[in-house]
Amino acid sequence: MPSDQLILAFDTSAAHCAAALLSGDQVLGVDVDDMARGQAEHLFPLIEKLLGAHGVEWPELARLGVGIGPGNFTGIRISVAAARGLAVSLGIPAIGVSSLEVQHRTTPVLATVPAPRDQCYSQAFTTGAGQPELTTIRAAQAMADRLGIAMGQPLQPADLVTAIGLRAQAATVLTPPAPLYIRGADAAPPRDPAPVILP
Repeated sequence: MPSDQLILAFDTSAAHCAAALLSGDQVLGVDVDDMARGQAEHLFPLIEKLLGAHGVEWPELARLGVGIGPGNFTGIRISVAAARGLAVSLGIPAIGVSSLEVQHRTTPVLATVPAPRDQCYSQAFTTGAGQPELTTIRAAQAMADRLGIAMGQPLQPADLVTAIGLRAQAATVLTPPAPLYIRGADAAPPRDPAPVILP
């Protein structure tokens, strides 16, 4: 990919809505809003504000990078669906990037992302990539000690979305975005019976 092409990256996998605009590997701008809910309504206004601040129109984008998790079930679905729709409408590739993957650069690491109830999502990056899993923070630290590698620290939203953009810019294999779910959804089926549909 030419080094000056424009890449838009965004992520809603945790309690934030974040977007970054890059020209090759140069970061033009980053915008982050902390929020526990409302990412679906907030994502496109945030992106349009970022693009407008740099005089960029949608058709000028060459590639999209999107955070695929792990993290908030609904948040992941929001950004992945947005990336898929934009990729089709703009005719450009969208590349899914894991929040665990961006913690690995050159040295081995046990990447971690916070999860509820004193747990974390973790993935070992040593000679290859292990499988992501949900575990306790204590068990993740024990695994890092056993493997003799550092335990990675989760990135702040601005750094995370920038790293997603840089990974998307450098990608030679254009992996379409798909949610990285490590555990099932927290949602439970409704307790009330379904309504009767009248003919």
